[in-house]
Amino acid sequence: MNDAERAAELRKEINEHSYRYYILNAPIIPDAEFDRLYHELVALETAHPELVTPDSPTQRAGSDLQGDFPKLTHPAPILSLSNCFSEDDIREWEQRNLKLLPADTQLDYTLEPKLDGLTIVITYEDGVLVRAATRGNGLVGDDVTANVRTIRSIPLRIPANPTSPHAVPSRLVVRGEVMFLKHDFAALNEQQKSAGLPLYVNARNTASGTLKQKDSRITAGRPLTAFIYAIVAADSYPTRTQWETLEYLRDIGFTIPQSTQHFPTLSDIIQQIPTWVSRRNQLDYEIDGLVIKVNDLRIAAELGVVGKDPRGATAYKFPSEEASTQLVGVTHNVGRTGKLTPTAQLEPVFVGGVTVTNATLHNYDFVRNLDIRIGDRVVIKRSGDVIPYVIGPILDARTGGETPITPPERCPHCDSPVIQPEGAVDYYCTNPQCPERVFRQVEFFASRGAMDIEGMGPQTVKLFFDRGLIKDEADVFTLTADKLQGLEGFAEKRIENLLKSIEAAKGRPLAQVLSSLGIDGVGSTVAESLAAHFHTVDALAAASPDSIQEVEGIGPILAANIASWFSNPLHVDLIQRMKEAGVQFASAAPVTESDSLAGLTFVLTGTLPTLSREQAEALIKSHGGKVSGSVSKKTSYVLMGESPGSKADKARQLGVPILDEAAFLAMISHN
Repeated sequence: MNDAERAAELRKEINEHSYRYYILNAPIIPDAEFDRLYHELVALETAHPELVTPDSPTQRAGSDLQGDFPKLTHPAPILSLSNCFSEDDIREWEQRNLKLLPADTQLDYTLEPKLDGLTIVITYEDGVLVRAATRGNGLVGDDVTANVRTIRSIPLRIPANPTSPHAVPSRLVVRGEVMFLKHDFAALNEQQKSAGLPLYVNARNTASGTLKQKDSRITAGRPLTAFIYAIVAADSYPTRTQWETLEYLRDIGFTIPQSTQHFPTLSDIIQQIPTWVSRRNQLDYEIDGLVIKVNDLRIAAELGVVGKDPRGATAYKFPSEEASTQLVGVTHNVGRTGKLTPTAQLEPVFVGGVTVTNATLHNYDFVRNLDIRIGDRVVIKRSGDVIPYVIGPILDARTGGETPITPPERCPHCDSPVIQPEGAVDYYCTNPQCPERVFRQVEFFASRGAMDIEGMGPQTVKLFFDRGLIKDEADVFTLTADKLQGLEGFAEKRIENLLKSIEAAKGRPLAQVLSSLGIDGVGSTVAESLAAHFHTVDALAAASPDSIQEVEGIGPILAANIASWFSNPLHVDLIQRMKEAGVQFASAAPVTESDSLAGLTFVLTGTLPTLSREQAEALIKSHGGKVSGSVSKKTSYVLMGESPGSKADKARQLGVPILDEAAFLAMISHN
């Protein structure tokens, strides 16, 4: 299909969806999918202006399709932001920054709405607006000065108030966002409707098209708004913090983002996120997240930039983005436990910032209950970095040619029978030596969080399997430089680094090795308990289910499962060959300094002044105490450092005593 044919197809499809949405009130695709089609048409028409037709949906927004605006170079890079999708992501961002700063650094922050508009960079000289440009590629943008001058919320001269006490630098460059307020956009569409004209699709696209009009009179006739939130450059910098910057910008005449707040700690900000998520749709402007900025501008500058992102600011993206597409096939994947998982093969669709071609269907009961079929148009969701998944089919879009999805009767990788155990939801391959199961287990074994063998990711594991270099986990430790030489992509340095990582893995703690073996139900917590109780793999392998059950937190079913795993001849052989290769299967007996904390349970939260989390946990255990991951009425104390999380709040609610590091160390020394 050539560009002209694709453009015609897009116009037809967009118009059909507009009819279903606006006339029938029965859309069959989400708004995000409509926007994706629209963006594709805009891109085509931008690259090939001769394809534009009077009835093209893009003409509704008056987008700039000429691509011939003069260019302006920004005085400093207009950077993007790194993204966070969870509380943990935000805390990790702070911790990365603190590691780059002096140990006693205290950070405070601003919290600003992440406006869903068009970035604009405006230059003032001697207080007069002289240039304005779009962000462009971050270094160069389109010159839209004439159009920006028509936006009434942008002052043509600063300070806007002649009696303002603030001095304005001879040259001041500011950054902001141009957008439609929701009520203004609704009013604009009402005008379109009254005039019998097509309605605009969404506010952001329309704002972009309005700002890039070749005729600034058209821009002037549309109620754009601009929020200004940063100083890009200045001959003399008027502020020391981001909070002062916002106040200064407001005082000299700019509209700053509404509801911006200043907080002394990151924990205060994290507590605000649920409120913002719930009020998102109540705001009079579109936002797609929040922006967290280090308040001290000097510190933010010292933190520098990584890639194209400043370290001193990050964006918290609101969860859950949806799109719809065609389900064209199903792949029956087999995991390391033998469990089969149906995966939808999709027509490529852009959602959540990436192009998605596959999405999980969860399990076959889910497929059956929702009657999802091959050929259906389905809604998928991608939230943050979570694997995309199918929500369900769009029944109104069915044509009658769809076919049901059923579990396979035989494994697609080894042709062994597939069973659904009694009372189970999932289906399983019955062959423990199924090549796909073994491959997935080795992939897991080498991964970060398991044995953490750097340089041995999924593609490398697959290469080694395909070349016959490994057949199971034990074979990983028999790899040599001679075996790896000649493999594509394996130069001398890469081979050296991989072998060093494999050698280091031989000395991993017993708990880490146990949790890497893929024993069903044995994760890191259970593995640590087993290692602390048995100390060697031989003692664990020889233990009966009853003796395994003596370990705290292990019930009869898990105990029987562990004993069964170690009695399997295949696993006995695996452990023996790993021993012969030099893997350490013993842990040092825990150092006991006293029993002063016996019977006490501690929960850790925040960053301690001198102790790492691992050191604090070791101290608690060496004095007879226990460490838990969550606060409950059974918790004796919460050991709290800087930037504590929700555990501190839970402790206060339950009346659990909170200790700082000094009080904790004093407790140990006094006993």
